[in-house]
Amino acid sequence: MTQDPNESVEAFRARARDWLAATLPRRLDRVAADTVEDDSHEWERARELQKTLYEGGFAGICFPTEYGGLGLGEEYQKAFTEESEGYELPLLLNVPSFAICAATLLETGSEEQKRERIGAAIRGEEIMCQLLSEPSGGSDLAGLITRAEPDGDGWVLNGAKTWSTSAYAADWGLCLARTDWDAPKHQGLTMFLVPLDAPGLTMNRVRMVNGSREFCEEFFDDVRLPHSSVVGEVGDGWTVASRQLFHERSAVGGGSPYISGRRSVRTRSYPAPDQVARAVGADDDPFVRELLGEYLALTTVHQQTVERVSGAITAGTLPPSASSMLRLLHAEVGHLSADLGLRIAGSAVATGDGGTPGTEGWAGIGYLMRQGGSLGGGSTEIARNIISERMLGMPREHAPDRGVPFREVRRGN
Repeated sequence: MTQDPNESVEAFRARARDWLAATLPRRLDRVAADTVEDDSHEWERARELQKTLYEGGFAGICFPTEYGGLGLGEEYQKAFTEESEGYELPLLLNVPSFAICAATLLETGSEEQKRERIGAAIRGEEIMCQLLSEPSGGSDLAGLITRAEPDGDGWVLNGAKTWSTSAYAADWGLCLARTDWDAPKHQGLTMFLVPLDAPGLTMNRVRMVNGSREFCEEFFDDVRLPHSSVVGEVGDGWTVASRQLFHERSAVGGGSPYISGRRSVRTRSYPAPDQVARAVGADDDPFVRELLGEYLALTTVHQQTVERVSGAITAGTLPPSASSMLRLLHAEVGHLSADLGLRIAGSAVATGDGGTPGTEGWAGIGYLMRQGGSLGGGSTEIARNIISERMLGMPREHAPDRGVPFREVRRGN
C-alpha cells in the first residue's frame, strides 16, 4: 500500500493498533529454540511474518520508499514498536539483517544493491548477515587475512570467518576481505556482498556453552564473485566496515531506528533479577529488594541514555562514535543482571528448573553466557577506547603496525 506522507504519528499509531489486532497473533512466552538442531521453522515463520508486515504496509518504516520502505521518521517506528508489544513479530530479522546489514547498504551500497537486497529483505524474501571476525583476528578486525584477488571481471575469495550470527539462516553476507597487501592494514580492505550458497563456501555451526548454535564459521575456497559484489569502493572497505560497526553498536545498545519490536537480538530471554527473586520466593527480602533497586536504576538510566544519545546522533550534536556509550552501557546492564540473578538464586542456581524462563536454574545458564555482552558489537575494551579517544580527546594507544604495509606486519608468533 502507498504511505500517506501527511499522516500524523498519532493517526499512524491508531491505524497500526487496529491492523495489529486484526492481523497478528499474540506472542507466546516461550523459550527460544536455541538448542534445537533444526530451527528452520522459526526462520520460515519470521519470513512469513515479515511478508505480512510488508503486505499490511508496516515493513521497513524508516527505510526510503525507493527501496521498499515507508520513508518515515523514527517517531513512526517508535509508535509502531510500542503498539506491537505483545504481538508475534519477525524479531529474528532485526539483528543483524535490518539494523546492521540493510542499514549499512543504505549508506554505502550501489543503487542496484540497495534496490535488490534491501527491497528483498523488507519483503521477507531474503536475510542478510555479517562475515567479519576471523579465527586469528580477535578484536583486531582490520588485521584480517581473508583475501580477495582480482580475476578477469571479478574476484576470487579465500580465507575463513567465524562468530557470524545466524549466518546459517541467511541468504547474503557482508564480507570484509584484504585486497591490497602493500597498503597499511586499514587501507587495503574491500567489502563484498557474498551469496551464501556460492560454490566453494563451507559453513559450520558453532555450539556454545549454553547449547546454542546461533554462531557459524565459514571457509572460502576459491569463491568467485562478480565485480558488482563490491560494496563501496575497492580498497575503501574500512569506511564501509566503520559504518557497519556503528550500526552494530547502535543495534546492540538499543538505538537502531530500523528495528520493529522490543527484543532486538536473538538470544535466550534469560530471567531478569526480579523474575529470579519471585521464582525463589525472595521478592520480599529487604536485601534482595535493595539489589533489585540497583538493577532497576541502571536499566532506567540505560533506556533514557539510548533515547538521548540516539536523538543527538541523528540531530548531529553528537558524533557517530557516541554509539559506543550505548554499546558499553548495554554490557553493563547485562553483567549486573547476570550477577544479581546468580546472587539472588543462591544454591538454587544449580538445582532449580533450568528449562523455563524465570526459574532459578535458568539464571545459572544466563550467568554462563554473561561475557557475551562484553563481545557482541565489539568488545567493551574497544568501546572504552573509542569513547576516550574520539569523544574525550585522550591520546591514542600506540600501534606498532600503524602505517606499515600489511605484508610487513608480524602476525601470530
